[in-house]
Amino acid sequence: MSTYTTIQGDTWDGIAHKLFGSSSQMSNLMQLNPEHMRTVIFGAGVVLMIPDVAPAEAEDLPPWRRAEE
Repeated sequence: MSTYTTIQGDTWDGIAHKLFGSSSQMSNLMQLNPEHMRTVIFGAGVVLMIPDVAPAEAEDLPPWRRAEE
């Protein structure tokens, strides 16, 4: 697990998109940080726990750009 320190104006979905490339991990991010669950817009300097998630592979990538199976 790692951490992320917010900047002024960060939001849950914005952080998830910045770190994982989509907002699909937003609920996992929120569950790891229940003390900030009611926060909508973060101030600067809040340290959040970040789940270790393998980056999702885009399904629309051409075959030569996809990871080998």
